[in-house]
Amino acid sequence: MHSKDEDEARRRNPIGAHVPVAARGLVGTGIAYAERIGAEAVQVFVANPRGWATPSGNPAQDAAFREACAERELPAYVHAPYLINFGSDTAATRERSAESLRHSLHRARAIGARGLVVHTGSAVGSGRRDEAMRQVRADVRPLLEDLGDDEDAPWLLLEPTAGQGESLCSRIEDLAAYADALDRHPRLGVCLDTCHVFAAGHDLAAPGGVTAALDLLEQVFGPDRLRLIHANDSKDVVGARKDRHANIGDGHIGAEPFAELFRHPATRGVPLILETPDRSAAPGFGHAADVETLKRLRSHAG
Repeated sequence: MHSKDEDEARRRNPIGAHVPVAARGLVGTGIAYAERIGAEAVQVFVANPRGWATPSGNPAQDAAFREACAERELPAYVHAPYLINFGSDTAATRERSAESLRHSLHRARAIGARGLVVHTGSAVGSGRRDEAMRQVRADVRPLLEDLGDDEDAPWLLLEPTAGQGESLCSRIEDLAAYADALDRHPRLGVCLDTCHVFAAGHDLAAPGGVTAALDLLEQVFGPDRLRLIHANDSKDVVGARKDRHANIGDGHIGAEPFAELFRHPATRGVPLILETPDRSAAPGFGHAADVETLKRLRSHAG
């Protein structure tokens, strides 16, 4: 039995993790793992994250997952495969990216996910940024239109990257052009990865750094577009442009900035999903400890 304060804190910011679904599937593996680590939200893959395969899924398992999430009040999210890149200079990659994203949106809807996270990609080849953004518009806008006006349709959540290579979107201000390319579609939102934005140069560890980053996000994209947070510490220093996640409090961001994050009005109602590493051979040890750390910081944030 949770206290009233605990229930309110959970409603304000559910805390969870990316959970495995191999072996026994969405419920047998994914939900069981979520319960083991004390998760209040989950993120899953619905396809091989490093491949182009588009498996159809199992309607009975999908229904069981939706029911299990509803019973436990677990908001669910899907992460799209990493290979998706609409900025590529290769037509085949763009075609496969569109097919993969369409599949992930369909599967996200089927399992009742609130959003689909997709990396914003890069302009392969030098001097192609403008062309790459035109490709983003041409390829992604129709997929957003296919969502229609259904309030149950998943949001497409843009995740800025850590800034490697010719990244189309790593700094928070880069989101303005990306949003404009997609006409700021009403089902277009943001998944902010704390490690990524720190690596891209936003110093979340500095006093007021989290507040400044979230204020900037609302300035460039507007209110209520932040729909998910990937809560990860960073193994590298600010501005390193390296995507290497650390457990909460064990990296260069530290634990206290996450308390600041909980206090910002832009994060109200936004779940936090951990993508941090395990720290022992025992399954879920790292995630369980990080979930507990974030819950403690949330309770102290008031």
